[in-house]
Amino acid sequence: MLQFPAGQTLLIDADDTLWENNVYFERAIAAFISYLDHKEHSPSEVRQALNAQERETILAHGYGLTSFTRSLVATYERLSPDAATEHNIKRVRSFARSIAEQEIELLPGVEETLAELATRHRLILMTKGDQAEQADKLARSGLAQYFSSVEIVAEKDPATYREVMRRRELTLGTTWMIGNSIKSDVNPALAAGLHAVFLFHKDTWVLEHAAIDSAPQGQHLLELDSFAKLSAVF
Repeated sequence: MLQFPAGQTLLIDADDTLWENNVYFERAIAAFISYLDHKEHSPSEVRQALNAQERETILAHGYGLTSFTRSLVATYERLSPDAATEHNIKRVRSFARSIAEQEIELLPGVEETLAELATRHRLILMTKGDQAEQADKLARSGLAQYFSSVEIVAEKDPATYREVMRRRELTLGTTWMIGNSIKSDVNPALAAGLHAVFLFHKDTWVLEHAAIDSAPQGQHLLELDSFAKLSAVF
């Protein structure tokens, strides 16, 4: 017996919910730190500097690979003991470029589960990031057929969720946000009045880490460790 009846609206995140994403950024960051090979700052300190730079860059330029590249270059220029040369910057940019060259790797059970859920519920892809990048990932994933619509937003905050609800004429009592980020997929969705499903992913981006909020009265918060388990709930 399913926990929730047919006719729910499921807003579903993309990166690290449907397919691997952050693991490729982590590999690029490891290569960057190794290349910088700083003699005074530890790898952990270099990573903290990059995290701080990413926060700054995101505020000015949003999410996405272009923003990440800016952060790598800015961090290199800030920490390198020698003046950055064109060769150095080209090498740093190559670490970010390697991410764009990755094939889409679906997480276990994703396609089969989406195909099943789409027979009972309305599925909407809701992801944040660069419009062109996210649309390209979706096209290459082969999953677009399962979604009735797509929302690629600049940020996932309560106001954005409320705007999507209004524009798509969704009902709070039957709408869920499903994703791996507590910071973006769970807490702001709960704050906007939606139900939420937290899907644990071991490689969730450090800037998306947060303490999980409790579900307000009348709302549901589920925690699952695999996408496939959604079939037993919905």
